[in-house]
Amino acid sequence: MPPDKALVDETRNWLSKAETDLRSAGILFENDRSLDGIVLFHCQQAVEKALKGFLAYHNLAFRKTHHIGELAQQCIRFEPSLETLLRQASGLTVFAWAFRYPGDPEEPASEDAGAALALARDVYNAVLSALPEDVKP
Repeated sequence: MPPDKALVDETRNWLSKAETDLRSAGILFENDRSLDGIVLFHCQQAVEKALKGFLAYHNLAFRKTHHIGELAQQCIRFEPSLETLLRQASGLTVFAWAFRYPGDPEEPASEDAGAALALARDVYNAVLSALPEDVKP
């Protein structure tokens, strides 16, 4: 039985926002390496929003959180094949706040931003692959 229109719309909205964060991270990474901390933030946000979209499709309520590991555990209940990738992605959680405020640690290494961007893209694509075509943005 297909999900109702409200679930489809909510899923698409989350996935669209995730895609925007992913595109933003890519543009910043390619054009201004002094913004790698912001790249990491957008990578974390893209993964978080993709997972929330996946949960929305499955009509599972989730609390307001930036914790990717928590969201991942809920997603794995519906799609166990995501487990390895989402375990890796849980390390992105810290970038919801790291490097964003005065007094934070030094800026991240360039390779960290590149690795996070690749991981965020992998998670986004894996989530899309786990959903039916008619809900994808």
